[in-house]
Amino acid sequence: MERLRTAKETVMAIVRLSDVQRDEALSALPAWALREDGRAITRELKFADFNEAFGFMARVALHADKVDHHPEWFNVYNKVAIALTTHEAGGLSQRDLDMAAFIDRLVPAA
Repeated sequence: MERLRTAKETVMAIVRLSDVQRDEALSALPAWALREDGRAITRELKFADFNEAFGFMARVALHADKVDHHPEWFNVYNKVAIALTTHEAGGLSQRDLDMAAFIDRLVPAA
């Protein structure tokens, strides 16, 4: 029987993507831009109104809590700016790519 990992071991298993891995993965996420420092990806969204923007944020928040990976974001009325990074890895990890893909399924690129 496989032993369950401790929280510390799980965090330590999170690995920062290499520049090559990052660039390859971003080609499949065209709505996302690499932040200037190369340690996060960003996307800005515009919705019809505040309720739609907040509803989107609520759906992402529920998923983020489930997978224990939370976005950095900013909301003003119908606009939501999102940054994804993995602090434990010191940059982008597979967790960020997975979250970006989840968000893209909710709001496909225009």
